[in-house]
Amino acid sequence: MIKTINESEFIDSLLKDDYPSWSYDGACALFEYLTDLEEDTGEQIEFDRIALRCDFSEYDNLEDILSQYDGIDTLEDLQDNTTVIEVEHCNQRPTGYIIQNF
Repeated sequence: MIKTINESEFIDSLLKDDYPSWSYDGACALFEYLTDLEEDTGEQIEFDRIALRCDFSEYDNLEDILSQYDGIDTLEDLQDNTTVIEVEHCNQRPTGYIIQNF
């Protein structure tokens, strides 16, 4: 059984998690990425906030990510190894990154 949720429900659920690790802008960016992925693949994604928390991490800056992974020295290296989602605020400039953990 699949229930369709809208952006507001998605964001509220992520931010109300027992162990929230998302900014509001990060939750928005993840929602946009997942809805685009659904459109591109033609498959629905089941919403599971715990799985999302385990599969993705949000970072304030690229340096924080690079310090976590040996052999990853640039944004391009990171993009070659995993999904990278830029988190933007209303100024349309990156304010952080969400990556799929690897």
